[in-house]
Amino acid sequence: MPWTLKNLGCVDSNVLEWWKVERNSSVSFKTIEEQNREMLTDRLVGDVAVRLERAIAKRGRATLALSGGATPGPFMTQLGKVDLDWKNIFVTLSDERWVPANHPRSNHRLVNETLFSGRAKTATFVPLYQEGMDRHHAVVPLSERLTRDVLPLDVCVLGMGEDLHTASLFPGVEGLARALDPSCPTPLMTLMPATINEPRMTMTASALLNAHQIHLLIAGERKEVALIKACKTSDILTAPIKAILDGPAPVTVWYAP
Repeated sequence: MPWTLKNLGCVDSNVLEWWKVERNSSVSFKTIEEQNREMLTDRLVGDVAVRLERAIAKRGRATLALSGGATPGPFMTQLGKVDLDWKNIFVTLSDERWVPANHPRSNHRLVNETLFSGRAKTATFVPLYQEGMDRHHAVVPLSERLTRDVLPLDVCVLGMGEDLHTASLFPGVEGLARALDPSCPTPLMTLMPATINEPRMTMTASALLNAHQIHLLIAGERKEVALIKACKTSDILTAPIKAILDGPAPVTVWYAP
C-alpha cells in the first residue's frame, strides 16, 4: 500500500493529531486534512485570524508572512475580508522574485490582488524588493527593515513545490547550505534557482524557524506524495522543506485533495 496521509494514521475525520512518519523519524508536526480546498481555506483563515488577534491583544501588533503561488490565493482573499485590527498588522513575504510590484510574476502583486483587496488594505506591507537597487546591495537594508518591523513572525504561511522547495530555498541553488543554516546571521538572502533564470530574495531558515507558528499549505495528490518523500529523507539540501519540518518552530500541515 502506498504511503498517504490517511494510511499513515496522521489524520482521522479531520481531527488535529501529531504525525510521526516513521517510528524512528525526527519529523513531528500537526496535520489537518479537509475534503476540499474550500473547507480547508475556511479553517486556515479562522486559525490565522485567531493567532493574529491574540498577538495584537498581547503586544499591540501582529506579524504575518505569506507565500506566492496558485494555492494560497483563495486563502489570502478570504483572510483579507476578516474584520481584524489590520492597521496593527505587518505583512511580508517568505520570498519574492526580484521584479517590481506591478510585474505579473511579483508576489507583492498577488498580495495586492488578494489580501489587500479587502479590509486588510490598511495593514502595513514590508516588501522584499527595492526599486532601483541591485539585489545584492539590497539585502542589508531589506534585512534591517524586516528585523525591525516584522521579526519574529507570529504566523508564517508557507507553500511547497513538487521539487521540495519552500520559499525560494530550491534544491541545488548556490548558497543553499548557508540559507538553511539555523545560525545564519541574516534573515534574507538573494538566490538564483538553477532551473529558473529568475533571481529571488528569500527568508533564510534562521528567520523562518523563529516564527511562533508555521502553516504549510498544500493541495493535490502530487504535493502529498512530495511531502511524504521529504519526510523520508535526511538530506535537507535535496529537500529544503525538511529543514522546516525538522526545525524548532511549531508546524501544521494543511492538506486537501
